[in-house]
Amino acid sequence: MTAQVVVGVDGSPESLAAVEWAAHEAALRHAPLCLLHVEERTRARRTHGQVAFALASRSRAVLRDAAERARRHHPQLRVVTRCDVGRVAGTLRGAADGADLMVVGSRALGEVAGFLLGSVSQALAGTAGRPVVLVRADCADAAARASVVAGLGLSDGGEALLGFVFAEADRRGGGLRVLHCWGPSAATASSGTEDPGDVERGRRAAERLAELLRPWRRRYPGVCVVPEAVFGSPVARLSEAARGAGLLAVGRRRRRLPTGPRLGHVTHAVISHCTAPVAVVPLG
Repeated sequence: MTAQVVVGVDGSPESLAAVEWAAHEAALRHAPLCLLHVEERTRARRTHGQVAFALASRSRAVLRDAAERARRHHPQLRVVTRCDVGRVAGTLRGAADGADLMVVGSRALGEVAGFLLGSVSQALAGTAGRPVVLVRADCADAAARASVVAGLGLSDGGEALLGFVFAEADRRGGGLRVLHCWGPSAATASSGTEDPGDVERGRRAAERLAELLRPWRRRYPGVCVVPEAVFGSPVARLSEAARGAGLLAVGRRRRRLPTGPRLGHVTHAVISHCTAPVAVVPLG
């Protein structure tokens, strides 16, 4: 694995916002930034002569513009450009697995998706072995925001997510807010009335959350952590908490369904609705 941040670029507003966010992240990590543009193999095979020359010229222009944007606020940043021909999703996944962090553009729910957006970016987040950050066009200014928010389950396997967000918060110096969202008991959900046991469930969730955070607090004493065990929909609660944040991080279980690796419904919805960049971190 190479110590670098990789960002997929295609010239879209979303990918340019991703470049700005990734440049700031690479500067924080004191790591080089790799700008990766991928031409789909089938498209490249169909082109020849002047058409192929125009396609190559466009690829160079996309990378040149992205590099200029990356250096705009970080002139000392080492920027590497790379243009590959292949299957877009597979090429991006290979780059993600060989880097510290992968960053791609993403569009909001209901928008038409481009080749680095929608299905490809979410498929990448659902299969990559390393963290993937999805950035929307309206998140370009999020790079300068210091706060980090994490959505954490209380079952085993959250160490990778906690390691990621504590390191991010330590680099950014803006504090860390860790949310565990819990819902009503089966009795409450079916009857619509309050179950006294829900209060106890909330108390146990808060205790378990504090227990999980304890060793990470010791490892990162300079990080100001706010743990919250909150009642309600994870999507609504996390999206609300992430407003104005520099990054929202959620975990992804490494499991394979009959149709292949998929994002969970909560992660998928958070990506679609959240206004902050979203990091999807593969769990154990």
